[in-house]
Amino acid sequence: MSETSFTPALGRLLPSRFFDVVAALVREKVWRPMVVRSAAAGPGDLVVDVGCGTGTLALLLHEAEPAAWVIGVDPDPEILARAQHKAADSVGVEWRQGMGDELVEVVGAGAADVVVSSLVLHQCPLPVKRAILAAMYDVLRPGGRLVIADYGLQRTWAMRLAFRIVQLADGKADTQPNADGVLPSLIARAGFEDVCEAEVVPTVTGSISVLTAYRPML
Repeated sequence: MSETSFTPALGRLLPSRFFDVVAALVREKVWRPMVVRSAAAGPGDLVVDVGCGTGTLALLLHEAEPAAWVIGVDPDPEILARAQHKAADSVGVEWRQGMGDELVEVVGAGAADVVVSSLVLHQCPLPVKRAILAAMYDVLRPGGRLVIADYGLQRTWAMRLAFRIVQLADGKADTQPNADGVLPSLIARAGFEDVCEAEVVPTVTGSISVLTAYRPML
């Protein structure tokens, strides 16, 4: 994923400027607060939002704990510009351009107390999913928390059918592993402990899982 190419936020279907509209359709007002609660950022914590998009989740994290510092990372300069505009008056939130597997270069090794990410990994080929999770591990301090909200195991025929919309946008090859439930095992293989599917939220485009894990203490 270190190449200059990346999958846009809405894949092949729509330009990135429609991201917030589409996010509303996939019940972001339900699962984003779940991510914030699971992140449980405290005063002075550094929280990194990987693939921050237009900044909605980063701003919710900062609103929940204004004494934390939130860094939103995304490779798309257009969508980062929208995030900067949305957060023009926010102090304690910053935006950095970078790929998901370059977090150490963008943020620093062992610098983060919490890493979150939403609707990113399903768009990536398996080797890139692994590389991003490895980068998340490296950027977290020992004992740091990982919270991921993304399309997970599609357990029912209705969710599998709904998920075809995502596969049309982002391609079946990259998205099918998520639908088959690969994320928990990938997170564990990256070195994380206590991997848990904390929540499952059905949406019109398939079910979104909220997954939590920790980087082990030294």
